[in-house]
Amino acid sequence: MSEGSIVFDRALGRQRLTRALAAGYPDFLLERATQDLDERLSAVLRQFGVAADLGTPLPLAAPVLRARAGTALRMAETAGAAADLVGDLERLPLGPESLDLAASLLALQGVNDLPGALIQIRRALRPDGLFIGCLLGGRTLQELRQVLLEAEAETAGGASPRIAPFADLRDLGSLLQRAGFALPVVDSEVVIVRYRDLFGLLRDLRAMGWGNALTARRRAGMRRDTLMRAAALYVERFADADGRLRATFEIVWLSGWAPHESQQKPLRPGSAKARLADALGVAEHGTGDKAGG
Repeated sequence: MSEGSIVFDRALGRQRLTRALAAGYPDFLLERATQDLDERLSAVLRQFGVAADLGTPLPLAAPVLRARAGTALRMAETAGAAADLVGDLERLPLGPESLDLAASLLALQGVNDLPGALIQIRRALRPDGLFIGCLLGGRTLQELRQVLLEAEAETAGGASPRIAPFADLRDLGSLLQRAGFALPVVDSEVVIVRYRDLFGLLRDLRAMGWGNALTARRRAGMRRDTLMRAAALYVERFADADGRLRATFEIVWLSGWAPHESQQKPLRPGSAKARLADALGVAEHGTGDKAGG
């Protein structure tokens, strides 16, 4: 991986997550994602042999997996209780074809090499194994991103990156296909959380270990005048009628299967046994014919 592709200081991110875990880590988004995982897996009518939770910050997903697998492991990226092994999402400590089910909740948005991480997850799955996970999408914290950039440009004469770039929904389906997953599915849900003021949002982000861990971040703290201007802009642009402020979180869900001969496959071109024109009850024209000719 080239230096130009290193977006996140992952060591700093793990330090902040460790502090957040020690302080109680009130991650309401992760609790919501865990409930969604349970609902999504309930629609899969099969029992899995070996399952693993890959990097979910809190030990919330593992109990859901244990209900659907003979064996369920938890891989954490930081040392702590309830983890079966500690590893890196960019260097998975798993052998090829060692899992039947892999899940990851709100962790993959912090890796530098998302395509590589997906390829490793795909290799760790046995044929017809399932990967399901979620990460933060591109609309996450769009309000905060806008006001911080504008406030810093006004007060400091320039802006530095303070909100991580999150993956776009349209790109993630292609990444699943590139990683070798069959039957890929991508969908998203927008969650709006309301705050009394900007400072309540910032407190929550710090408490969840979501401080700025970008390698290109400005090392100096934010100036007070910049912060106050951002707070004022947030009220001007994103306040509801009752005065509370909106913060957007986009949760993007990914799923895909390790290829297996039993899975549905698209028909070969030219193999259809009926004509579309007959099904629609219209006349068929060759590529060189003009309509109405």
